[in-house]
Amino acid sequence: MGCTNSISRHINGKKKQLHVPEVAIFVPTLRIPKEIDFQRALQGTVTPKLVEKLSSLRSQIVLIAEGGCLKFSRPTNNIPVLEGGSSLSDLQRALEEYLPVVLGLTRKDYNLVGMVNFKWIRQDNQQETSIESTWYELLSVLHLMAMVSLSQANQILIPEDPIDASERKVSEGCKTRGIDLLLLAAGYLEFCVRCIYIHMPLEVKKRLPRDLHEDALEATSLQALAQGIEMQLGFALESEKATLSVKRRLACEQVEYLAKGYCCLPSCNFVERYERKHLLFIKWKYLEAKAAAYFYHGLILGKGGEAVDHMNAVKCLLAADELLVDSKKACLSFCVTAPVTRASPLWGAMKHLHHKIPEVALKKSQMYDHLFNSNKFFPQALPELPEFPLSLKPDSYEFPSTDSSWENGLCDLKVQTLKEHLKDCEDSDLE
Repeated sequence: MGCTNSISRHINGKKKQLHVPEVAIFVPTLRIPKEIDFQRALQGTVTPKLVEKLSSLRSQIVLIAEGGCLKFSRPTNNIPVLEGGSSLSDLQRALEEYLPVVLGLTRKDYNLVGMVNFKWIRQDNQQETSIESTWYELLSVLHLMAMVSLSQANQILIPEDPIDASERKVSEGCKTRGIDLLLLAAGYLEFCVRCIYIHMPLEVKKRLPRDLHEDALEATSLQALAQGIEMQLGFALESEKATLSVKRRLACEQVEYLAKGYCCLPSCNFVERYERKHLLFIKWKYLEAKAAAYFYHGLILGKGGEAVDHMNAVKCLLAADELLVDSKKACLSFCVTAPVTRASPLWGAMKHLHHKIPEVALKKSQMYDHLFNSNKFFPQALPELPEFPLSLKPDSYEFPSTDSSWENGLCDLKVQTLKEHLKDCEDSDLE
């Protein structure tokens, strides 16, 4: 499934190979910080030492992000790296070191939350957004941390030395690490919605770029949880102890996560290419998940003893087959929508289901073909999928403690009372 690794383009009469990136986990958009002048913004209010610390830590993030352009080369030893040579772990570490220090600007008693004009730029279209709000900065930092986690998950699920698609395998360790990273990313995004948005004034929210809107963050979080469920379904398929009911439940939960994520996106009024691509990705995975859910639902219904049970089972299996065909079309639409990408070769749960669904649907429909000719047993409607409580939750995240450098980080400014000021004026007049 998907496109080839590279495509050819003729430039000035020469044939040049263009790399088409592979997508296992979709990363909706990347926003990186631009250099700002803390000294000018905080002069006279924060000590030079603390200003230097803020500047140094943020500049380190800018250097790593811009130096590697957040474009990824082939991972080495399962460590995703930026083209500039730094690992994604270096960027994550720099963001984590910066957070406790910049968090001090949000303290109400300091009254510094709107003192600095923070600047971030979208990598795909170079659109810059500058807002005088530390809460915007914290939202942007956590959003980038989430995108880095999704990027890490994507990279470790892509083998260092890709081989024939029919032989694509992902190790158990990589899948476990991938799930951990997906839950981590979902936790960052869930925290943004739950704990950062409540501090933002309405005028700041109105100036946020679309990819930082609340619905966009929720859609990405739900997408991450859904892909985590997909890998759990893969584990269930490899386990002899996992029943059909367990597999059906996992598939149904994935459908629910993706349905909710899909519903979030239209309210964001997305029009740009990454937003369209994100919507197509969720649609593709939704159709795949629904095919899996109907497949397992059909197998369970087929265990009933009545003729109507078998007919309902066949209806579900045929629906699963149709949904699988639709998912392949949705995958192609996703791949060819700019920026052009290629889907990972089939592996895990989807590799198994792409083989089993058409095979079982054909076999069962032929087996019970005689019942289709009888109105007595033919079900008029497709059986509904059962609903289950959603079991996979984002990792819990909380802000770190404010850096200790803020204990003596404010300048010692002498503030006069009105009485003292009038007395000084009187003394000056007497002189």
